[in-house]
Amino acid sequence: QVLRKSLQRGVVLSTGTFLVYEAHKLISGFAEVHASFKVEEVIEQADYLYGSGETEKLYRQLLQHKNSDDAELLWRLARASRDLAQLSSTSAEEKRQLAYEALEYAKKALEKNESNFAAHKWYAICLSDVGDFEGIKTKIGNAIVIKEHFQRAIELNPKDATTIHLIGIWCYSFAEMPWYQRKIAATLFATPPTSTFQEALHYFHMAEEADPNFYSKNLLFLGKTYLKLNNKKMALLWLSKAKEYPAHTEEDKQV
Repeated sequence: QVLRKSLQRGVVLSTGTFLVYEAHKLISGFAEVHASFKVEEVIEQADYLYGSGETEKLYRQLLQHKNSDDAELLWRLARASRDLAQLSSTSAEEKRQLAYEALEYAKKALEKNESNFAAHKWYAICLSDVGDFEGIKTKIGNAIVIKEHFQRAIELNPKDATTIHLIGIWCYSFAEMPWYQRKIAATLFATPPTSTFQEALHYFHMAEEADPNFYSKNLLFLGKTYLKLNNKKMALLWLSKAKEYPAHTEEDKQV
């Protein structure tokens, strides 16, 4: 009788344990779906705020998710931090702090998903920004790493015209580098990064082919690069396009 009661009790406990386990699975599954839905919701809202130019609001919203494991959220937070740093109302000290903050978020995004093209893109951009605070040696030292991440981003997404444009800017900057900076680079590095205006032109055209008329600055740099190559006819063509570009942003107005 005792044995029978013990066995019955065991069956009740087992059934109870099973039910608890099933309930746990159900709740866990719901939590995962809910979390996934929430991430998608946050990203959708973040993209809306970004498109609306709500820089500060976007930063505050995404900052709540700085401990996220989602690369899509993290690279957007890196971009938002950088955009906030670019505002004229942001103090010099805040700009510096936000630049380093943005780099950390981009780095974390890469750690979470190495196959995310935007994580590579924003890591390269943020690494370049930090170089502005660390001097010419660090900036030149980081340059090769920056280009590698831009190239990896293009491998992962060949249609992203902005990244292609940024490699063009990289090439243009090194083609235009003053002689004294070249001398410093040659002293510091066995093989310092170099480029040509022809290489820059290739990337600016490549960006335009990927997404025609996507960015006023790409039109401007096509014109500037043709000027560097003494082709005034083509320079005039692209500079005219840049001049006529509808000015939606402050940068468009500057262009």
